[in-house]
Amino acid sequence: MEEIRSALLEILEELHPDQEFEGINTLVTDKVLDSFDIITLISEINDTFDVVVSADKIIPENFNSVDALCELIRSLLDED
Repeated sequence: MEEIRSALLEILEELHPDQEFEGINTLVTDKVLDSFDIITLISEINDTFDVVVSADKIIPENFNSVDALCELIRSLLDED
C-alpha cells in the first residue's frame, strides 16, 4: 500500500507542486482538483498501475483524499 501511496503522491505533486495533499479530505469538494486534473489523474493512474478507472468509479468520494484514491487503486488492482 505504501508503494501505491508514494506513486500517487508523485502524480498529484506533478499536478500541483505547491499543494499539500496529505491530510486533506476535500480535494474535489474544495476544488483543489478540478475536472481537468481528474482526467489527467485518471490517465496517470491507468498508466502507472495498469488499471482502468471506469466511469462508475469517477465520483467525488473516490477523489477527495489520498486515502480514498489509494483505496480505489487497491480495489482496481484486486479486480485483476
